[in-house]
Amino acid sequence: MQAPQNEPTKHGLAAGDAAAPERADWTIDQGWDQYTPAEHGVWKTLFERQSRLLLGRACDEFVSGMAELPMDADEIPDFRRLSDILMQRTGWQVVAVPGLVPDEVFFEHLANRRFPAGQFIRKPHELDYLEEPDVFHDVFGHVPMLMNPAIADYIQAYGIGGLRARQLGVLDKLARVYWYTVEFGLVRQKDGLRIYGAGIASSASESVFALDDASPNRVRFDLERVMRTNYRIDDFQETYFVIDSLDELLDLARIDFAPFYERVLDQPEYQPGTVLAADAVITQGTGRYHAGKRQGAPA
Repeated sequence: MQAPQNEPTKHGLAAGDAAAPERADWTIDQGWDQYTPAEHGVWKTLFERQSRLLLGRACDEFVSGMAELPMDADEIPDFRRLSDILMQRTGWQVVAVPGLVPDEVFFEHLANRRFPAGQFIRKPHELDYLEEPDVFHDVFGHVPMLMNPAIADYIQAYGIGGLRARQLGVLDKLARVYWYTVEFGLVRQKDGLRIYGAGIASSASESVFALDDASPNRVRFDLERVMRTNYRIDDFQETYFVIDSLDELLDLARIDFAPFYERVLDQPEYQPGTVLAADAVITQGTGRYHAGKRQGAPA
């Protein structure tokens, strides 16, 4: 198929140079009553477009999570109403932040089952590209999956692990695991590969590229392999890692990462598009999209 023409949204994990807000935990009031009709209109445009695109592409758990939350096309969701349902199901809540937050703040929130979500929404001219995650990425992309117990436990474990990894100086290794699962992960279902990563689920162009395009590699998830693999923050991923079920993430939440850090610390790193002889390859991509970008030609 023809490669998508729109750039994907960038999805960061934390910010180091943002000005600290008044509260030590960086939370702010969502200010739901202050959203304008135009801002609700942007949400509606994004929600309706992604809902259509994700039919037959999103995993079953995403679909069921979305159906059970107070979230629809008509208006930006109220974090308080989302939190009421999440607390009953998995003990999570959504807290508003002004954008990207420092590592330690991000991990502390996750470790305590608080998901920090940007409360601003992109402008109409930014529908397909945004410098940092907004309320659509954070809420539409992430929150439905927090209704799933395996994901709920995994992301909390990631927060706890992040605080430890930061102290050990191996945060980059753990960040890759988050990136290739929570943000850009694929899962194998009986009816084929499906999206569970929020970075894909909230991006119109990448939700098509990740599953339908011949360019990217789709490789079986392996923890050490992922820890050693760089990722793309400025474009579509060159490789997507596939799990067989969300329970695999629950298994990851229960293991000690320290031995893995020790094994990969001095090992060479892999570039995003590298395919190894040891990989369990589901689809070996053509690499056409990124090769074209590198050569300055249309993809």
